[in-house]
Amino acid sequence: MNLLKDNVPKLVRKLSVPAMVGTLFQTLYNIVDTFFAGKISPEALSALSKSFPIYFIIIATSIGVTVAGTSLIGNSIGENNNKKILNYFSHIIYYGILVSIFITFLGLYFAEKVFFSMGSTEEVVTLGLEYTNIIYSGSILFILVVSLNSLLHAEGDTKTYRNVLILSFLLNILLNPVFIFGFLFIPAFGVKGIGIATIISQFFSFIIILLKVLKNPRILKITNEFLTPKFLYFKNIFFQSMPITISICGYALAAAIIFTYVGQSGEYAVAGYGVGTRIEQVVLLPILGINTAIISIIAQNYGAKNFDRIKQTYLTAIKYAFIIMITSGIIVFISAGIITSIFSSDPEVIEYGKRYLKISAFVLPAYPVFFLSNGFFMALKKSENAMFSNFFRNVLNPIVVFHIAKYIDASFETFFWIWVGINWFFSISYFLVVIYYFKVKLNKFSTVIHP
Repeated sequence: MNLLKDNVPKLVRKLSVPAMVGTLFQTLYNIVDTFFAGKISPEALSALSKSFPIYFIIIATSIGVTVAGTSLIGNSIGENNNKKILNYFSHIIYYGILVSIFITFLGLYFAEKVFFSMGSTEEVVTLGLEYTNIIYSGSILFILVVSLNSLLHAEGDTKTYRNVLILSFLLNILLNPVFIFGFLFIPAFGVKGIGIATIISQFFSFIIILLKVLKNPRILKITNEFLTPKFLYFKNIFFQSMPITISICGYALAAAIIFTYVGQSGEYAVAGYGVGTRIEQVVLLPILGINTAIISIIAQNYGAKNFDRIKQTYLTAIKYAFIIMITSGIIVFISAGIITSIFSSDPEVIEYGKRYLKISAFVLPAYPVFFLSNGFFMALKKSENAMFSNFFRNVLNPIVVFHIAKYIDASFETFFWIWVGINWFFSISYFLVVIYYFKVKLNKFSTVIHP
């Protein structure tokens, strides 16, 4: 595929589908861990659930590294600047190693305090630490996988990572019961076994990505010149990745705010809402795949100064995503009760889940603007814009909704209808910001380059 010349709609479809499939298996990976934790004990399930905010720092850091590597290397490919390509690739590896050491320290040192701050019992804290200590001890594998893969994504290869995620998912299914319950000479590790299975799966992912990257013709041109650390490249990577990492962490805050209000309706309301959000995650997978595609396409075309193709890529992605989300919204609305009953047999949980999903169906078409506009700015090396949007959506929006709901003493349904309205207002505003950027900034750059 030639990301600078091939038909844009065709490119979006070609790159999106493998990324969608990969993200699906990444989501299923977490569901499998949750399923097996439930087979151990309710305390184990609680421990794994409460580990999410702690584990989320690895996810946020991985996304930041991926975006930085893909956009900076992609821009350099578009500029046809081999020196910058190789320097950014070597420095994204260095950066990944350094940042993984830092977050390993954070995870191992603060995890216990975070578990206790969530009101966990001693047993749940002990079980939780068994899992998170192993995950954080192997966090370098998570970061190295995405660091290496950033070169492949920048070149438009989303299939390799898709295949790695599928293999990792299958390995996880096989390894979880072996290390949790024991098999032959392998002892039963319990919750710790979930972490061990994850690290082994990540190790295989690392080896496969490494072998693929080592076969890349560009890598064969790396010399000591490109392996010598340079401050400029570290600085560019840091300022491209860190805003995304920090802003994505705001998602945990948004979840905490929403759960706090929903919890006033009782634990069954929280359970029903929790089921609804899992379904939303699956529904949003195509959008995440499209977002991966446009970052690769826009990054290269921005480096090559193909501004018309940048605009076409963004608008094509928005059109596809909007159609997908309207269709998904209709399906979710019609089948809300049936979907929820798959996750729970309790009538009250099913009722709350159904009520939430019927409201959520109306906000689904608003979400693509948020994700794809962020991807647009990331590809242009404007991560600070994505950081501001994440702050508004993941921090300011929930706070506003929470206080409005508190002021009017809103019910479960009213709270989420306010959420729908605020998110639509934000998405429309963000879309207008991108259109303004097209007309003012990109047109200005295009005029300067092509007078």
